[in-house]
Amino acid sequence: MFETYTTVIGTVISDPRRRRTVAGEEVISFRVACNSRRHDKQNNVWSDGPTLYLTISCWRRLLAGVGLAIAKGRPIIAHGQIKTNEYVASDGTKRQDLEMSAASIGLDLSRCVVTYRGTPVHEPPSRPVVTVDEKPSPAAAADADRAEGVDQGTAA
Repeated sequence: MFETYTTVIGTVISDPRRRRTVAGEEVISFRVACNSRRHDKQNNVWSDGPTLYLTISCWRRLLAGVGLAIAKGRPIIAHGQIKTNEYVASDGTKRQDLEMSAASIGLDLSRCVVTYRGTPVHEPPSRPVVTVDEKPSPAAAADADRAEGVDQGTAA
């Protein structure tokens, strides 16, 4: 089977949801909107292109960090395996959802300021503390505003 890995840059548009699978594994998932923007040099304005929406699922080692750092409205960079999920919605219609099983996630430092405090070497590993400046850049605020008015759909 071919595995398709990709990296996306976007804005978290749903509250992360922590749940347990039937097999007992924990997972955190959330929705992301990735907007393309182009600068029109003649008119000196930015214009929006189409938006890519996808669900990101975080497993195993990502759980602690994602649980502390990722929240609705935050700018992220995510890398992982991407696939299409097909499902039947509650109204009986067939739908598709794009999902990434993340291998790595971080906050997009071009759109936010982060203070990192790691774990001292002599202590047992614990959760690192990340503080995010919640005042987004104008581009991040525009991304979040665009994403708020869009129907995010639901996946089974």
